Amino acid sequence: MIEKCKAFLSKPFFSDYRTLLGLWLILGIVSALAKMHSHNNFLIFRGVFWHVWQQLPLYEAYPQEYWDVNHYGPFFSLVFAPFAVVPEWVGMLLWCVALSLFLYVSVRRSNMTKYQQIFIFWFCAHELLTALFMQQFNIAIAAIILLAFFLIEKERDTEAAFFIVVGTLVKLYGIVGLAFFFFSRHKLRFVLSLIGWGVVLFALPMIISSPEYIINQYYEWFVCLTEKNSENLDSIAQNISLLGLVHRTTGLQFSDLWLIAPGLLMFAIPYLRFSQYKHVAFRQTLLASVLMFVVLFSTGSESSGYIIPFVGVVIWYTAAPWQRNGWDIALLVFVFILSSLSPSDLFPAYLRKEWVQPYALKALPVVLVWLKLCWEMYTKDYAAKSIR
Repeated sequence: MIEKCKAFLSKPFFSDYRTLLGLWLILGIVSALAKMHSHNNFLIFRGVFWHVWQQLPLYEAYPQEYWDVNHYGPFFSLVFAPFAVVPEWVGMLLWCVALSLFLYVSVRRSNMTKYQQIFIFWFCAHELLTALFMQQFNIAIAAIILLAFFLIEKERDTEAAFFIVVGTLVKLYGIVGLAFFFFSRHKLRFVLSLIGWGVVLFALPMIISSPEYIINQYYEWFVCLTEKNSENLDSIAQNISLLGLVHRTTGLQFSDLWLIAPGLLMFAIPYLRFSQYKHVAFRQTLLASVLMFVVLFSTGSESSGYIIPFVGVVIWYTAAPWQRNGWDIALLVFVFILSSLSPSDLFPAYLRKEWVQPYALKALPVVLVWLKLCWEMYTKDYAAKSIR
């Protein structure tokens, strides 16, 4: 039976890029249609553009338009403009399809092997759907981090800097693209590009509002994010991270710095292995670490944001120049079952409501992968004939 399954899945259909493009397009369309009458995040995003256009406060509640408040930067108004000026249902459909296509194109334009790309498309499809149901910009964040890394790999530092600045001015997460600075062969160009794009994109929303308004809204954004960090600690839907996992399972209350500081140290240690920089597998594994770290050490992490670390998990598994063992495979399966399936109806509702959600257990498998990744980056030699 196993051999028959292997033979069936090895058919060219499953590794054809047209099949995978079709699958991800369908996911975008299906998610938009399924949420056509319930899409609060889309309404918030839409409001960002119109509120900037009308020069209204961006970080106040608008209960007549949507529940919750906006947490995205003023620059997001321009990013979302094409989806805000069309009829709502059209914008919703185009937004979900655009998110799916953006991540798909980012993977396809990377230097990853076909094996790695196909693995990402299949393994992350369910997690992509989870994010699409929430119209999550985190899908674009995953694409931005990938683009920043692979554009630096291709010595296109100016373009990499553009995406890093875009991600930072929209949701701050994009700033982790700076982790690839040491892999740049044109560091001065990279830094100057960051400064240049930072100035231009910071000021760009002023063309649809005013300089005074935009500067004030950036200040309000900082205040909003500071307040939201405190709110996340008490929300069962937020802080689904290593931080939340430790706090909720132990019941202890202490500053997150006791976890973040060691985490940053563990993340940074591989940078000392200068002799490994020349190996593409080592650099890709650091990319995987970045994709996981940004969610595992953020109090703002939510279930639908796990599309970011999921891409990292696949890169960790496939980039290694050595043969993965049974424990690695078991860990990969554990990630898919607990981290991806737990929010869905495919997972027992009792376990989800009584264990997974209250204790932020969705983060657990990804935490284990990240810890193993760190150990491998400290001890393994990434020299290889080629990546499988």
